[in-house]
Amino acid sequence: MSDSAKASGLRWPTILTYSVVTIPVSSLGIALSIYLPPYFASHLGVGLTVIAAAFTLVRLIDIPVDPVLGVFMDRTRTAIGRYRVWLLVGAPILMLAVYRLFMAPAGIGETYLVVWLLVLYLGTSISGLAQGAWSATLAPGYNERSRLFGILSMVGVAATVAVLAIPIVTKPLHMSDAQAVTSMGWLVIGLTPLCTGLVAWRVPEHVAPDMRTQRFPLADYLAIALKPAILRLFFAQACLTLGPGWMSALYLFFFKDVLGFPVAVSSGLLIVYVLAGVVGAPTTAFVSTRFGKHRTLIAMTTAYSVGLCTIFVLPRGQFFITGPVMLWCGFMASGFGLMISSMTADVGDEIRLEQGKQRMSLIYSVIGLAAKIAGAFSFALSFGLLASVGYNAKEGAHNTAAAINGLEYIYILGPIFFVMLGGACFIGWKLDAKRHGEIRAALDARDAALGEDALLAALKGQPAPELAVEAK
Repeated sequence: MSDSAKASGLRWPTILTYSVVTIPVSSLGIALSIYLPPYFASHLGVGLTVIAAAFTLVRLIDIPVDPVLGVFMDRTRTAIGRYRVWLLVGAPILMLAVYRLFMAPAGIGETYLVVWLLVLYLGTSISGLAQGAWSATLAPGYNERSRLFGILSMVGVAATVAVLAIPIVTKPLHMSDAQAVTSMGWLVIGLTPLCTGLVAWRVPEHVAPDMRTQRFPLADYLAIALKPAILRLFFAQACLTLGPGWMSALYLFFFKDVLGFPVAVSSGLLIVYVLAGVVGAPTTAFVSTRFGKHRTLIAMTTAYSVGLCTIFVLPRGQFFITGPVMLWCGFMASGFGLMISSMTADVGDEIRLEQGKQRMSLIYSVIGLAAKIAGAFSFALSFGLLASVGYNAKEGAHNTAAAINGLEYIYILGPIFFVMLGGACFIGWKLDAKRHGEIRAALDARDAALGEDALLAALKGQPAPELAVEAK
């Protein structure tokens, strides 16, 4: 184990226990992006434009929620920690929303979708922000963060594969595609309390000390919003969410009508894509310790886009020819999120050194905001373009050759553009391992001094400065 891991007390049992925190949201993510919109469109008969409008509207309404949550999380201090309490709050909200969406009755409209999508995104925001900020404080070292986020990605992949396997498993049981989707919802509902409870019970949380300053907080928040490194991460996150998210929204339509695969086989190929992350995530983490996170991410976005180009020449219905392409693209895509998360944590340390306050939740909320905006536009743009070429998504509908060709070009060219743009955001990135090591050394020295000041104040009977608290 690395020196940073030893210094922080981070042991493999802790890493493995903490890694289950990602299971509920990872399970939900793939079901929400791949299966739920087609379920609404084909099984419940909700129009494509209504679905696109609902998802877009919810994302736009949800935009200010994450920064507000981030501010409150960073200011939270309880006997059980800063982020642990928020993780526990988010779980029941998430479970309720999943039930109302995945078990939705026939005849629902845009209002129903908007209300329960809002509740769902509130739950995922709380859980996701708490998880991201807790991860960043759990592993303070530059390379150790890559390793931790790599393990989190691997576990997230396993959760995703479990969801993707549901349509394959339910087929021999003579369950419909709609019943497979509701089964996904029940899986998320069952896993959420188990995983959240285990992490809250077994993983310690270190609450970093804050310095007392006279600066008005709004000035600090404005400095964060205008910081060049934050702006790069923001736009990169938006692009690297929009590219794969665009593909996710159109995946079942493309693989059914362009490549000629049934839903069960399409799910199998998606499993190949996602399962590649089991190897891709730790490989990305390892490579980044040798070449730097930003260089690794640039290389992986380029390789991903090259892989997408080959889809143009794939023959119809050939599983064993399509499979290697999915494996390649899934391997490369598995590094996008973990590199962004790890670099966000590094920038969070730099900001804490500059401002003397923990802003990790707020910073993750800003980067998460980019993902939400991109997620909204992935549906609005892709579904809107799909409707403009005359594609009909209803079960049994006949589509013209022009509509099928339009689907093919929309599915491939949009993601290539955005993924390449996301990688380009890190050309000239300065916060490498050497610079981050200097930042961590300065933070550790200041944290130790704050601890000594607190002890002296106690001996003199004076009020103590804000202290680091170890939450058990």
